[in-house]
Amino acid sequence: MRGLSAELASWEDEQSAVRDALWWADMTTSPDGETMTVGDRLGEIHKRYGPKDVVTVFIKQAEPELRAAVERTEDRLREFGRGHVAK
Repeated sequence: MRGLSAELASWEDEQSAVRDALWWADMTTSPDGETMTVGDRLGEIHKRYGPKDVVTVFIKQAEPELRAAVERTEDRLREFGRGHVAK
């Protein structure tokens, strides 16, 4: 997605439960498919890419929004009595 800012700007961020759930799935699953907490996942990304990599920089910037999406999704899962809530 790097270098595509102008093209991507034409799409609005939908800020929906679906977007939150997609981010939750990514932020609570290891590269090997294991369940993990969002904190562990963020740490794994930082460790894998290193402190100066563009991925690490952008993940750090997005961290509050990613954590909020995970929390909203976990709240929804609890509301419907579903398991798999990584804490």
